[in-house]
Amino acid sequence: MKLPVTILCLLYYSLLPAQNDTSYHEPPITLQSSYVSEFVTNHRGGLKTGTCYQGMANFTLSFDTRHARLWNGGTFYINAAHTHGGNPSTQFIGDFQVASNIEADNLTYFHEMWYSQSFGNANLTIGLQDLNVEFAASEYASLFVNSSFGVHSTIADNIIAPIFPLTAFGIQFKYDLSPTLGIKLIAFDGFPTDFSENNPYNLHWNFTREDGLLNIVQINYKTLLRQNLTGAYSIGSYSHQHFTAEKVNKTNHWEITNYGFYLTGDQQIAQYTNGSILSSFLQASISPYQKNENCFYLGFGFHYSGILCKNKADVTGIAIAHAGFDTPGRDETTIELTYQYKLNDRLSVQPDIQYIINPTGTGQKLPNALVTALRFNIEL
Repeated sequence: MKLPVTILCLLYYSLLPAQNDTSYHEPPITLQSSYVSEFVTNHRGGLKTGTCYQGMANFTLSFDTRHARLWNGGTFYINAAHTHGGNPSTQFIGDFQVASNIEADNLTYFHEMWYSQSFGNANLTIGLQDLNVEFAASEYASLFVNSSFGVHSTIADNIIAPIFPLTAFGIQFKYDLSPTLGIKLIAFDGFPTDFSENNPYNLHWNFTREDGLLNIVQINYKTLLRQNLTGAYSIGSYSHQHFTAEKVNKTNHWEITNYGFYLTGDQQIAQYTNGSILSSFLQASISPYQKNENCFYLGFGFHYSGILCKNKADVTGIAIAHAGFDTPGRDETTIELTYQYKLNDRLSVQPDIQYIINPTGTGQKLPNALVTALRFNIEL
């Protein structure tokens, strides 16, 4: 009985408002908005040449219970999104990994909607969540435009992953074992309801045994090398399970229908006297070839801040994303070079170029594609 009582006491005291807390002077509600727009051109190869425009607007609201003088550690969060424009990979490129990470249909929907409660070293989050915010994510890879640098192609393609644009209801638990070591677990609705007449805004969450569960576990490790070079590494696994009933034996059990393993790594390599930082990242994942055509993925690249500006307002990156298939000749490799410059605190511009070797998204043999994009990011 001592352990449950201790846990309840810790939870109780963590929820009590802190005395003389300066954060009470901060507003409990935070509103933010952003707009990402880009022009994408396929200059040669792929399906056909052409240019299209696409955009994504996000409106977020967060409510902090501590700042509202209610209780400590609670946060309500809503992220509403609107996507519009063309679909360059579908219309012009024909690639498997999807050249732009904002490509989607014309949608107006809720991308995330959750409540999070922290108590001590632990945190519990319940609600509509995006897998790639907390899992299989790389800080330095997020600079790049290609979708695989956000979430590995094996995860995005082999399971119904709750990622942009269609997220899902999930229950997440995080616990920090130490300042450098932590663990995360989450269980998602295994088959989220697609955008349709019944679910146009992603608010219709239909839970059934037939949907099953998508379970993910991830271990995070932070390191600090000489000269204060920081690093962050994670290793994780996912499994998609269905609840089945055997008529012969009249037994019910969970059956794993698909699974995989992944790792990510971010590491600063060097810091220079002018303030510039050279960093690198690594992504890798595998899934059983007996169940999946895209059975492995490998991504890596370099990230250099302050190459032209002394105040580190610009970032340059080069990276490679490789999606491997069980069928010979289907592997797709993307080489991306990008440069992001912050004009001010609210506006940045990012020219981008990708060379896509063997675009394989349509299942037919296509010539290598040369793609450029010009992206603008506005924070309001």
